[in-house]
Amino acid sequence: MHSENLMMAFGLTLFAGLATGIGSALAFFTKTTNKKFLSYSLGFSAGVMVYVSFVEIFFKAKDSLVGYMGERAGSWVTALAFFGGMALIAVIDKLVPMFENPHEVRGVEQMELVEQLHEGEQEKKTKLLRLGLFSALAIGIHNFPEGLATFTAALKDVSLGLPIAVAIAIHNIPEGIAVSVPIYYATGNKKKAFYYSFLSGLAEPVGAIVGYVLFLRFFNDLIFGILFAGVAGIMVFISFDELLPAAREYGEHHISIYGLISGMIVMAVSLLLFI
Repeated sequence: MHSENLMMAFGLTLFAGLATGIGSALAFFTKTTNKKFLSYSLGFSAGVMVYVSFVEIFFKAKDSLVGYMGERAGSWVTALAFFGGMALIAVIDKLVPMFENPHEVRGVEQMELVEQLHEGEQEKKTKLLRLGLFSALAIGIHNFPEGLATFTAALKDVSLGLPIAVAIAIHNIPEGIAVSVPIYYATGNKKKAFYYSFLSGLAEPVGAIVGYVLFLRFFNDLIFGILFAGVAGIMVFISFDELLPAAREYGEHHISIYGLISGMIVMAVSLLLFI
C-alpha cells in the first residue's frame, strides 16, 4: 500500500468522524433546527450509500472473490459477507438499550430549555447526563464499523471513499446534537458537551486503525472481497435503519426522498466521470 493512499484513507475517515463536532457546534450557536436541510441531507447521504453499495462496492467485492475462489464459491461468499455486514451492525444496535439509542431525533431549540432545570431537579439532571453519556458511547460503538467502511473504501479507491466519507459526515451531524443536548441539559457546560460529542466521533478513525492493524498485513483478494462486501451491507443497513427514519422524523418526508434521489444521481454521475 502506498503511504499516500493510507494517509488519504485515514484523513477521510477522520473527517467523517469529527463531523459530530459540527452537530455539537450547531446546537450551541444556532437557535432553530433547519429541519428541511437536515431531512434533505440525511436522505442525500442514504442515496449515496445505497447506490454506491449496490452498484459499485458489492460488485467490486464479487469480482475480487470470484477471481480468488471461482464463480460459484465467490458469489456465495460475497452474498454471505454482505448480509454478515448487516448482521454485525444489527447486533451492535441490539446492544444499545432502546431508551438510550442515539438515533432519537433532537432539535437545537432544546438547548434553550436548560434554564428550566432548577436546583430541585437534580434527579432529572442526573438522568439526562446518563442519557448523554450513553448516547456518546452508543454513537462511538456505531461509528467504529463506519470508520472501517470509510477507510476500506478509500484505501481501495479514493473516488469511492470521498463520497462515502461525506455521506457519513452528514449523518454524524445530528448524532453530535443527540449527544450534546442532554449533556448540556445536565451540566450547563458547553465545553463538556462538545468534548463528549467530539470524542464519540473519534471512534471512526479508531475503526480505521484497527482495520489497518488487523487486516492489511494479510491483505489479499479474499480479505478485500469479504471486507468490501461487508462494508456494502453495513452501509445499506445504516441507510435503511438510521438515515431514512431520522430524515422522516424531522417531518419532511418528501424532501428526504428528494434527497435520496439526488444522492443517487450525484453518486452515479461521479462514478461515470471516473470511468
